[in-house]
Amino acid sequence: MKAVSSTLQLITERLRESAELKTALLHDEELVEVLDSAAQVCVSALNSGGKLIFCGNGGSAADAQHLAAELVGRYLRERTALAAIALTTNSSCLTAIGNDYSYEEVFSRQIEALGIRGDFLIGISTSGTSPNIIQALRVAKRKELTTIAMTGKGGGKLGDHADFCLKIPSQQTPRIQEAHILLGHILCEIIEESLAS
Repeated sequence: MKAVSSTLQLITERLRESAELKTALLHDEELVEVLDSAAQVCVSALNSGGKLIFCGNGGSAADAQHLAAELVGRYLRERTALAAIALTTNSSCLTAIGNDYSYEEVFSRQIEALGIRGDFLIGISTSGTSPNIIQALRVAKRKELTTIAMTGKGGGKLGDHADFCLKIPSQQTPRIQEAHILLGHILCEIIEESLAS
């Protein structure tokens, strides 16, 4: 019998890990309920003229941009554009705030400028400990925005500052990121279906 190559083993193992995590999410009733509740508040915010604001670092910044684009453009169906923005896209703003204040304030300063009561902030951090995301949620709460944290296992400190916390039951960054984009896509679909009907 032919020996399985190390790359084939790696591929199989990563696919197995991902499938097991998705199965765990499917059976996590608390997470499913939190996602449903958060989605309904997002729909309400958009219906009332509010906007969805996303932020994250690194891969989570890419997820923030991806999800905002799904709402402003379209996810699965034709409909009116929805108000969503990722705070990760203005390089001049990010570098000015980082230089003049600190990297910890790159998102909170933008929330201070752009966030209004009735908006919804989604902070994404696989560790749940990113200081700039925590600071953004603090400022959002002060300005009376509703907040959701997307984190890994345990939620970190970020979960303590959010109205809703989607804790992915994993400590592996790639698997957490895969689950974040899955939940983000589900969120987009719920919003789109609710507002397009």
